[in-house]
Amino acid sequence: MDPNKVDEDKMSDDGEISSVMGFSGFGKKARTFDLDAIFEQTRRTAIERSQHVLEERQMDDHMEQERESSQSVKSSVPAPKNKAVAATSRKQESESSSDSGSDSDSELIGPPMPPQLTAQDDDELGPLTRASGSTAHSDDDDDDDDDDDDEGEAQDDDNDNPVKKIPDTHEITMQHGTKTVSALALDPSGARLVTGGLDYDVRFWDFAGMDQSLQAFRSLQPCECHPILSLQYSTTGDVILVVSGNAQAKVLDRDGFNVMECVKGDQYIVDMAKTKGHTAMLNNGCWHPKIKEEFMTCSNDGTVRTWDLSSEKKHKSVFKPRSFQGKKVVPTCCTYSRDGKLIAAGCQDGTIQIWDRNLSVHTKFHCRQAHIPGSDTSCISFSYDGVTLASRGGDDTLKLWDIRNFKKPVNVATGLNNYFSMTDCCFSPDDKLLVTGTSVKKDGGNGKLVFYDRASFQKVYEIGVTNSSVVRCLWHPKLNQIMVGTANGLAKVYYDPVKSHRGAMLCVVKSQRKERHAETLTQDYIITPHALPMFREARQRSTRKQLEKDRLDPKKSNKPEPPVSGPGRGGRVANHGGTLSSFIVKNIALDKTDDSNPRQAILRHAKEASDNPYWVAPAYKQTQPVPVFAEESEDDEEAEKEPEWKKRKI
Repeated sequence: MDPNKVDEDKMSDDGEISSVMGFSGFGKKARTFDLDAIFEQTRRTAIERSQHVLEERQMDDHMEQERESSQSVKSSVPAPKNKAVAATSRKQESESSSDSGSDSDSELIGPPMPPQLTAQDDDELGPLTRASGSTAHSDDDDDDDDDDDDEGEAQDDDNDNPVKKIPDTHEITMQHGTKTVSALALDPSGARLVTGGLDYDVRFWDFAGMDQSLQAFRSLQPCECHPILSLQYSTTGDVILVVSGNAQAKVLDRDGFNVMECVKGDQYIVDMAKTKGHTAMLNNGCWHPKIKEEFMTCSNDGTVRTWDLSSEKKHKSVFKPRSFQGKKVVPTCCTYSRDGKLIAAGCQDGTIQIWDRNLSVHTKFHCRQAHIPGSDTSCISFSYDGVTLASRGGDDTLKLWDIRNFKKPVNVATGLNNYFSMTDCCFSPDDKLLVTGTSVKKDGGNGKLVFYDRASFQKVYEIGVTNSSVVRCLWHPKLNQIMVGTANGLAKVYYDPVKSHRGAMLCVVKSQRKERHAETLTQDYIITPHALPMFREARQRSTRKQLEKDRLDPKKSNKPEPPVSGPGRGGRVANHGGTLSSFIVKNIALDKTDDSNPRQAILRHAKEASDNPYWVAPAYKQTQPVPVFAEESEDDEEAEKEPEWKKRKI
């Protein structure tokens, strides 16, 4: 076969393909590389570089020895340091030379430096680092070092003193309502605050969306006419647990829409463990710290129940606190431990009972006389380390407990008035302080936020909040801000611009928005230069006079038309016109003749029928019999003379 012909066929095929595909270049030979030659060139380049570096290093060592021998008498600096400086200069020169070499030989490809040379460089740099570190500071810098040490000691003192960490330099006040703020909750991120009160309202506050006017973006009544006793965000912050004065707890989402409502139990069953839910008013509730779907509630029916968010038809487990005699006791507050393994409840008889979460029959820890019997324990809270428990009693005390030795309290603070069954106590984020609020009577002074040192249990600080009781308090660990709910309907936030983060600091920097007034449509009067009255616009008069004129106008006032008299006009017919219906009404329906005696009514037409027998007589003329009437006799006459009551009835 002719090779020229094959080439021509191939070229024609390539032309067709390129015309179809839109590009050419088919059938070109791939570029080939001689790998052996490249490897050989690389090896030679590496050997040359290594030899060059070794020669330079030997020359530097020789010059170093000559310099040391010539300056051995004059130099007061030890030889190792000079050697270190020389090594530094050599290192810099080698780095500069290597940089220049790398710039010049950037196109060459070769292996890295041999590991032996790298190890030698490290050995030479070692004493340099140590020597330079030892001589890094001069005598002139001693004063600066002393100042830095003083500042460090001051910072250490601030870190050791927990009072310095209290963020109370600034505050903002939000008006929830006029009644007690009985519930307070912040989401884990600290972006939203939720307040609930005895006025049945739940208000949502968004720090990032508020301005200086501090207005809630949503207000609702999720439990109708029941006071809100407890609010808490879940660990993920997507739902809110709402505990109110009824027997059914609710779960709302972040925007206030209903997610779940617990079922109500049968109040006629004696054993509360056999019912599906609570049968009496709730007192408190909280979320599990580790399991985001589980929460807990306690009620006046004498039970503490755990629930699952996915099953609202029945509780998960039941815990029944008992007195020393084994009788039913009402739990007033409940909480989980930080790890979620323990469940604690404060009861009306002054006891604090703690169960293992998986064992609901017998208590794991039990303190019989934690507070005075008959006083409502308003709050119990675990510390962040999980071994300490704080309880706020209705007997005006604050007690600290070690659950490992639960017989007696570790520390006790007295004289803290408590008039509410939901007064809070909480630990600071660093676990060194304990915070609670105090109650006051009307015009009895200011309610205070009191801080106690956890170790010594001495009152180290207090904040005068307002001229009413302090009910709720919350110290958020991420924001480092303290939220307070008071009995006069205020929700306050304390913060420090230096120590706090975000939260209330986001809304105080925003200027208050101007109110938008509703735009009203008003008639614009245009003054024309024309003098003629036809170009002048009528001035607007008072509405009263206009209404009086409209009342006199029959069309505008919709005056009814009078009845038509006569033959009729304007398409309207007069009374008893020429229609069939009007004729029937006039001549038949309104006929006043008396038809009470039908015989007389018939005989009224007898004369006309006999004189003009047109309708009846001709029809029966051939077959009509001759009437034969009975002749009157004397008996008939006597019978007629008899009285009416003696006549025989036929």
